[in-house]
Amino acid sequence: MNKRVDIPSNGFAHDEIDQNNSGNETFQHVLQARLSRRGLLRGGVGTAATAVMGSLGLSACGGGNNDNDAAFVEKPSYFSKLGFAAVPKSLADLVAVPAGYTASVIYALGDPLNASTPAYKNDGSEADFDNRAGDHHDGMEYFGLNVSGTERQDNSSNRGLLVMNHEAITDQFLHVAGTTSGTRPASESYKEITAHGISIVEVARSNAGVFTTNNSSAFNRRITPLTPVTLSGPVKGNALVKTLYSKDGTAARGTINNCGTGVTPWGTYLSGEENWAGYFGRVISDNTARGGATARSVVSLNRYGRAVSATAGAASRHGWETSGTDDIYKRWNISQTGSSTDGTDDYRNELNTFGYIVEVDPYDKTAAVRKRTALGRFAHESASFATPVEGKPLVVYMGDDSQGEYMYKFVSATNWSAADAAASNRIAVGDKYLDSGKLYVAKFAADGSGSWIELNISNSAIAAYASYKFADQADVLVNARLAADAVGATKMDRPEWCAVHPQTGEVYYTLTNNSNRKIDATSAQFVVDAPNPRAYQDAKIGGSLGSAGNINGHIIRTKDTGANPAATSFNWDVYLFGAEAGADASKINLSALTNDQDFSSPDGIWFSKKTGLCFIQTDDGAYTDVTNCMMLIGVAGKVGDGAKATLSYTKADGSALSVDTYVGAKPAADQLRRFLVGPKDCEITGCTETPDGRALFVNIQHPGETITKANIGDSSKFLSHWPGSIGFGAGGALARPRSATVVITKNDGGLIGS
Repeated sequence: MNKRVDIPSNGFAHDEIDQNNSGNETFQHVLQARLSRRGLLRGGVGTAATAVMGSLGLSACGGGNNDNDAAFVEKPSYFSKLGFAAVPKSLADLVAVPAGYTASVIYALGDPLNASTPAYKNDGSEADFDNRAGDHHDGMEYFGLNVSGTERQDNSSNRGLLVMNHEAITDQFLHVAGTTSGTRPASESYKEITAHGISIVEVARSNAGVFTTNNSSAFNRRITPLTPVTLSGPVKGNALVKTLYSKDGTAARGTINNCGTGVTPWGTYLSGEENWAGYFGRVISDNTARGGATARSVVSLNRYGRAVSATAGAASRHGWETSGTDDIYKRWNISQTGSSTDGTDDYRNELNTFGYIVEVDPYDKTAAVRKRTALGRFAHESASFATPVEGKPLVVYMGDDSQGEYMYKFVSATNWSAADAAASNRIAVGDKYLDSGKLYVAKFAADGSGSWIELNISNSAIAAYASYKFADQADVLVNARLAADAVGATKMDRPEWCAVHPQTGEVYYTLTNNSNRKIDATSAQFVVDAPNPRAYQDAKIGGSLGSAGNINGHIIRTKDTGANPAATSFNWDVYLFGAEAGADASKINLSALTNDQDFSSPDGIWFSKKTGLCFIQTDDGAYTDVTNCMMLIGVAGKVGDGAKATLSYTKADGSALSVDTYVGAKPAADQLRRFLVGPKDCEITGCTETPDGRALFVNIQHPGETITKANIGDSSKFLSHWPGSIGFGAGGALARPRSATVVITKNDGGLIGS
C-alpha cells in the first residue's frame, strides 16, 4: 500500500499522481505542562489528578510564575544519546509516549478563537471556521510573547503563539449528514474552504504549570483561502498571474493545502503551499480554448497535474466551483471562459497564484500576507534556513512533494545583517531578503557528490528548452518544475520536509516513498539510482506481498561544499532507510533498524535547537497493518559517517543490475528510538518546542479519516474517536475524530529526549 493520502469524497488524491514526465534522473482545551526549568530551580513540585488521555494520565505540576524565564533559557545542550525507553508499535486509538512523559491535547478542530464563538459541538452543525481552528493540523511553529502578552519575546517559554497550517479536511465530518454529491451547496463549500489555511492562537503556562489557549487574545486569527494576500518578488505583476480578482497581477486570495513550515531569522512564519493544484477544475474543452495541446499554458497545466483529455476534464478535489456564481466559488474553475487576451475577465491564471512559500507576521494582524515568488512555485513543503552568518547571503532549503520531483534551495541577493533580526517591520525585512536571489535545483551524482543548478532564463538549457518556451525569469519561477526538467535535475522519491542540523549545518530531506521506483523502466517509472536505490515489494502480515517500489522511503542528507550554504556543490548520503526490522538487510533494511526503531514513510523532520535531536514523523500506509503512524527521535551524525553499499537486482530480462549508494552509520539503540505512536488512521506531523526545550508540541492529523457518507450516521463505523474518547471536547466515547495539537512534557521537568 502506498503512502497515506488525504482522500476526499470524490476519490481524488493529487499528491499520489506523478506529474513528472521528463527524462531526468531519477518530517480538552488544557495543555498539561510539567515543570519548567524555572520551576525546578524554585523546587516547587505538586500534582493533581485529572482526566486520562490514551494510555497516559494527565497531572498538574506546581511551580513557576507566569513570566518569561528569560534568565533561565540555557545554552544548547546537544545530546549524544537518548534517555527514554522506546514506545512499542501500536494499533490502539490513543497517543502513546514513553514512561515518564505526559501528552495532553490543547487545540483541536473547531476550537473557538474568540470569546464570542461557542464551544465546538462536533456534530457538523457549525456554520464556518473563520473564528475556529481549521482541520488537518500540520506544520507548526512557536513564537514567544513577553509577560504582558503584548509583543515578541523570542526566549519566552511561558507565553507564546502557536502558528499552524491546516492542510486539508476530512469533509464528511464537517457536515451533519456528510457531503452533498454533485452540485455543492454554497453553505457546505464555504465551511470547507474556511477550514483550510493557517491558525494563530495564544498559549500560556499558568503559575500551576498548566498551559491553556487564550481565546480572548488579540493575536488570535485565521488566515483562509479567502484572506487577501500580496504577490511579492519577480512574479508580481507578471502576465501569468493576472486574474479577474487582480487585473494587474499584484494580489491574490488566500492560501491552501499548507503543509510544512519555517521560521525566518527576523521572527515571521513561513508556510508551504503543497498539493494545491487539485482544488481547481478544468473542463474538457479548455485545451482548445487555450490554443491546443502545445499551448504554453496547457503544457504548464499538464506539468502541475491539471491535464484534460478528449473525454474527461480535470476534476476539482471538492467541487467548490459548482456552488454558484459568487466569485469565491467560480474562482476554482480555471477554464478559459472569457474573451480577453490577458486573463483579466476569468480565472484561467488563478492556479499560477498558488504554489508558493507564504510569509505571515504572527505578531501583526495589519501586516500584509506575502507570497514569496522568488522561492519558486511547486508543491512546497517546509522552508528551512541555514544558520545566518553576518555579511553572507541567507539560504533556504525546500522540497517538492510529489513522486519524482526535486529538491531546491534559494540564496538571497542581499547579505544578512544581524540588526534585522530585531526589526519591528518584519514583513519589510522579508521583502529585503526573500524577493531577490537565486533559485537552485539539485542534481545528484552516483559517486556521492552533487551540484546545485541555478534556474535562470540565461541558462541555455532553459532558454532553449524544447518542451516549453519560457518568456522571462518570472515564467521560470512560476514553472519551476519545467525549468528543473530542462536542466536535468534528479527525480527523487517524493521530497517532503527538510531540516538543517543546528550543529553541523547539514540538510536532511525526507523522501517519503515512491511506488513508481522500479528496476525496469517504463514510461511511468523511474529506474533505481544511487540516491534512490531501492525497489521491492511490501511484506504484509501473513506473508503476502503488497505494493512495489520504494515503499518505506528514506532520509537523505546533503553537505554543502566548504560548509558554505551558498556553494553550488555538495556531498550526500542516506541518513536512514525506512524499513521493517525483519526485512532483507541487503536490499531493504539497509540501516539495520530494530523493532524499537523501524518505521515507514518519513514525512515531517525537525531538529531541536536546544538539544540537537532529530524528530522524524511518519505519514504511512505501508506498515499500518502493524502500527499506527509514529514519531521517532534520533541523534544524527554527519554525511560520510557510514559506508558505500551495493544493491544487486535481476531485471525482467534476466540481466543483472547493480546500484551503489551511501548509507549513514547504522543507529545504535540509544541513538534512534520510537518516541510516540498516534491514534488510528492518523498522520503525525508538525513539531515545535518552547525555547527551554521542556515542552514539545506535536500535531495529530486526520485520525479516523477513512469515512464514507454512507457511514457518517453510524459512529460505530468510525475508525477513531480520538480525542473525544479520552475526554477532550464534545461527543464522548463515540465522538467524531478531530485533528488536534498535543503538548508533551517530561514528568520531572527535564529536556525532551533526555
